[in-house]
Amino acid sequence: MNPINILLVDDNENNLLSMEVVLEKDNYTFYKAKSGREALRILLKEEDFSLILLDVKMPTMDGYETAALISERDKLRQIPIIFITAHDYEEAAIFKGYKAGAVDFIRKPFNPEMLRSKVAVFTELYRKNQLLRRQEEKLQAINQGLEQRVLERTVELEAANQELKALNLSKDKFLSVISHDLRNPLTSLLASADNLSRDADKLKPEQIDFFAGIIKRTSRKILDQLNELVDWAKYQREKTNFNPQPLPLRKNVNESLDLLRENARQKNIVLENKIDQDLHIEADVLMFRSILQNLVTNAIKFTPAGGKAVTVTAQPNEGMIELCVCDKGIGMSAATRDRLFVQENTASLMGTGKEKGTGLGLILVKDFIAMHGGTIRIESELDKGTSFLFTMPAKKADTII
Repeated sequence: MNPINILLVDDNENNLLSMEVVLEKDNYTFYKAKSGREALRILLKEEDFSLILLDVKMPTMDGYETAALISERDKLRQIPIIFITAHDYEEAAIFKGYKAGAVDFIRKPFNPEMLRSKVAVFTELYRKNQLLRRQEEKLQAINQGLEQRVLERTVELEAANQELKALNLSKDKFLSVISHDLRNPLTSLLASADNLSRDADKLKPEQIDFFAGIIKRTSRKILDQLNELVDWAKYQREKTNFNPQPLPLRKNVNESLDLLRENARQKNIVLENKIDQDLHIEADVLMFRSILQNLVTNAIKFTPAGGKAVTVTAQPNEGMIELCVCDKGIGMSAATRDRLFVQENTASLMGTGKEKGTGLGLILVKDFIAMHGGTIRIESELDKGTSFLFTMPAKKADTII
């Protein structure tokens, strides 16, 4: 495993020392710079950093200018930058920071536990990304070798060649959905961290515990999802990644909703699971989670803020279970419903005004449902809401969980 390199940038030597002391027990390797120019010189020599902690207010070149220059280089653009600032969080400053390339802010004087927690999230993501990159390199080498051998074989092996192409297509779809799934809990994580760092001196102990609990639970779920992705990549040479198994429906729906509750809370939307405890389905757990999170995320996105609920229900239907994700949002026209699952480009289909979406995730949702032998349909009316209804196979009577 490569060392975890962190670049600390601050014109005050005491601040650099404080950050290093707080983080040193986690065995990170630190590079320190006392100016933006010095930081850029370090980055020209060493590009493999998992995180940059960057002071905003520095002479000659401030943090915003430094971050903007870092973002201009393709190899450096992917390094997360957390701004360290002694100033209040004004909307214009936050927007300027995110535009310059920041992923988060920490206020001085910083809370040691909060600093360690935020750094731990990004360094763990870096470790998982490194592991995924090595797995991908191995997979690419395997695929290249397989493709070369297939080209050298006779027409009798064409069927095997087509199977490999189908597997690669399935892999691309699967990775796209996993990437979508990870953005949801990361949004929740960053929102909770922002609330803590912005209002730490105003929050009551029970409020701090609430946000800290969200950060802890969401971080654990991110790691679980990343571990599942690594396991999937490890065994992707098998003929299929489709692995249906008996699932307790209410429990699995709750696990998906938990990842999205903080997103919903930001708009004062309640997520309700009204599924009977006794219902079970036969489904691939990763695909089912992607189906549900995609539909609920859309429901949150297209529901105006203000105390409305997004509800998930289910009922048996001729050997299948029909699930319904219902919102009271902006709805959609009949013309949009008719085109929603066949759109192949990036033209916006869903929503009006600021709330628009491409509908591309729904194409994958339809594919995953079809792999289970299910169907999906939409009931919607403008300004009254939308219901996505889809079916999944019910658990076989002789299956033991």
